[in-house]
Amino acid sequence: MIIISGWLSVDPDGRDAYLAGCRKVVEAARAAPGCLDFGLAADLIEPDRITVYERWETDEAVERFRGDGPEPEQAARIRDADVKRYRISSVEAP
Repeated sequence: MIIISGWLSVDPDGRDAYLAGCRKVVEAARAAPGCLDFGLAADLIEPDRITVYERWETDEAVERFRGDGPEPEQAARIRDADVKRYRISSVEAP
């Protein structure tokens, strides 16, 4: 299993518009083969921060969905980011 998790920083005044513009991406990801979960959310404390969480069956599923990455207009709005890919070897219920 692959988890991609972290945060993006965008202009605080444009965060809601940025997230609204990501709706189709989230819908497409959730419908993609191999996607187990995909979400982007406004941070409750920092007005410029967006939390990223994705869960995929395999690296191949991630790459098949990603293609060339974000659209240039969307990527240009990201001021900073810290997003990592994690390879999970086992999963347990809490």
